[in-house]
Amino acid sequence: MNQFAKIPSVSRVLENQRLAQSINEYGHSAVTRVIRNHLEILRQQVSDGVDLGDKDEIESGLIRQVIQDLQQQAVPNLRPVFNLTGTVLHTNLGRASLPPDAIAAMVDAARYPCALEYDLETGGRGDRDALVEELLCELTGAEAATVVNNNAAAVFLTLNTLASAKGKKQVIVSRGELIEIGGAFRVPDIMSRSGAKLVEVGTTNRTHLKDFQGAITSKTAMLMKIHTSNYEIQGFTHAVPEKQLAELAHKSEVPFVVDLGSGTLAHLEDWGLPHEPTPRESIEAGADLVTFSGDKLLGGPQAGLLVGKRALIEQIKKNPLKRALRVGKITLAALEAVLRLYRNPDSLQNKLATLQQLTRPQADIQAAAERLLPMLQSALQPLPVSVEVVLLNSQIGSGSLPVERLPSAGLSIRSNSRKNGILHRMEAALRKLERPVIGRIDNDAMLLDLRCLAHEDEAFFIRQLSQLAQMPIHETK
Repeated sequence: MNQFAKIPSVSRVLENQRLAQSINEYGHSAVTRVIRNHLEILRQQVSDGVDLGDKDEIESGLIRQVIQDLQQQAVPNLRPVFNLTGTVLHTNLGRASLPPDAIAAMVDAARYPCALEYDLETGGRGDRDALVEELLCELTGAEAATVVNNNAAAVFLTLNTLASAKGKKQVIVSRGELIEIGGAFRVPDIMSRSGAKLVEVGTTNRTHLKDFQGAITSKTAMLMKIHTSNYEIQGFTHAVPEKQLAELAHKSEVPFVVDLGSGTLAHLEDWGLPHEPTPRESIEAGADLVTFSGDKLLGGPQAGLLVGKRALIEQIKKNPLKRALRVGKITLAALEAVLRLYRNPDSLQNKLATLQQLTRPQADIQAAAERLLPMLQSALQPLPVSVEVVLLNSQIGSGSLPVERLPSAGLSIRSNSRKNGILHRMEAALRKLERPVIGRIDNDAMLLDLRCLAHEDEAFFIRQLSQLAQMPIHETK
């Protein structure tokens, strides 16, 4: 029989009752497109001399592949995962988990029309920054505030606005603060792109006030201090306090700008965490502008927050780039809800998801590991691996308090075989679960740090472990 004659037509495949549900769920055009793709593959196989086999089996196999492809295409690209890496604010996994108050506010903002740029008092046009400006000023002590997409945008907009004037482009920064953050994002590069001219002073480990004094000229646009939140230099070091830099800047009639990077609105030491500089501390020290993130230690959505002198904030808001970098109603809804939580520090730990994860006691995490141990052992029983509860050290992540570690606990999976590769297959299998599990391989063990596994998510985590039995984790021969 002619091999091409074995290939069914598009219409014949579409009439198969096995595809009725798929057509209803995904639509006629989507199903037709996938069918055409697979028929083209079959035609190419025939052209290459392949014997397709039984005609009925060809059609049955084709329908099975079409259904699988449609199901796979329907899976969202942006999927929830279990973050068991031991890094709480994991940049690649979306950083902060939002609290219920913020999620509810986002849903309402998405579902209904809202007064984004509409003044309900006057009935005229409003300013979207006004939705959160009063809260930001209350929590930081600043005169005014504005919001952009992220902290990198906040720094860029500040430099582009204040250090792009003809004849006054120089920004003086300590050499030890010229940091690089994730994605090869470097402060000197963003300064260059913003139109500012970098002036480095001091050395990597020691910078003095006289270094700044000697660098100020008629071309100086600002003094800038960058919080080195993603690394720490220890030993023979010296940095100029913000108060002294502010006094020098004001004496020289130039702004003093502080980039806090991560940023927090609370005193973390109140919950047993290391101190992290706050915007209020910088404002009280004399900073004219402070920039920081909304989605790191603050525990909110991705945003860049600028607080400081009203005249400078108004100048920044007039920059045409501000419109290009502004945030939408969903972000503002979440940010406002999170900022409102900071009005009551006594209840913050109970309501802010990020703070709950950072302060979770090791004993509580270890108890969770003990509960999950027998289930994971059972799910992996056919494999040559051993599973045990281990004590671990989590990290905060996203460049926040880089040398600090949080006592944690989790599950360790080790291979009992001399052959290599089973842990990497295990890691891949965990990523293919209904809700992917992201752990880490360290010291010849697959580690699952349970700090970020909420108690209410344990049942789902356990339920999907049964899927591991159908995955190719066994060592290949």
